[in-house]
Amino acid sequence: MDIFLQQIINGLVLGSIYALVALGYTMVYGIINLINFAHGEVLMVGALTSWTSIGLMQDAMPTAPGWLILLLALLIACVVAATLNFVIEKVAYRPLRNAPKLAPLITAIGMSILLQTLAMIIWKPSYKSYPTLLPSTPINVGGAVITPTQILILGLTAVSLALLMWLVNATRLGRAMRATAENPRVAALMGVRPDRVISATFVIGAVLAALAGVMWAANYGTVHHSMGFLPGLKAFTAAVFGGIGNLGGAVLGGILLGLIESIGAGYIGDLTGGVLGSHYSDILAFIVLIVVLTLRPSGLLGERVAERS
Repeated sequence: MDIFLQQIINGLVLGSIYALVALGYTMVYGIINLINFAHGEVLMVGALTSWTSIGLMQDAMPTAPGWLILLLALLIACVVAATLNFVIEKVAYRPLRNAPKLAPLITAIGMSILLQTLAMIIWKPSYKSYPTLLPSTPINVGGAVITPTQILILGLTAVSLALLMWLVNATRLGRAMRATAENPRVAALMGVRPDRVISATFVIGAVLAALAGVMWAANYGTVHHSMGFLPGLKAFTAAVFGGIGNLGGAVLGGILLGLIESIGAGYIGDLTGGVLGSHYSDILAFIVLIVVLTLRPSGLLGERVAERS
């Protein structure tokens, strides 16, 4: 029972990170029906930026508390990621907005490869150890353990979803987002500026990706230039699983995917003496995607994106 509870905790933490990234995917898709496959690389840039910032701040402020350095690094990572995603949308996606859907998809894949290559040149291809800035003493929960970093990840995901739901449903920007998602041309006639709304959506998605990247690095302890590809792909799977275009569905899909991976890999590992569990965790995510697309193509909570004329 202790092992099962531990796998539940691990799955919730992993699923929360997937959920943060999936929220960015689903927001962009909900507005302009685009799958931004460079989103995982924005996560990577956020994590590597925070790693560089932490190193500089530890040299400049050796007596500063770890939580303050992590907070400042997180803010810097969010600013860099938001700027990057804003530029990507304006340079790579906006000129192709009225092009056939295959064109922006290919552009997104190309942007993903470009960002990986640039990151490899800037930060070098080696794996880098991410410093431990928060207390590492585990907290016992019914025989299982959870760290303060993992508690922070769970809290950030809950707060992010609540803020996004408030933003979309109770603010002027949220109304503009919903109007643009419904019909950008009609929204423009009503005084909404679709280009600004779309740019704001990319910026918000980038902030969520940067949060996920820093939390991933803090939890797993390493960063490298290709770290965003697989989490990005799995977060896309989570968004489809929950119902892409649906904020609650993105979080649900991320949490469920994390639980399936963690529990499935844990029990496969037990059955094989610990040999195959970690190797099969990635496969489980894509088995889930195939099953969901076969049985329920719109996802668990359905797709709430209006058809455009």
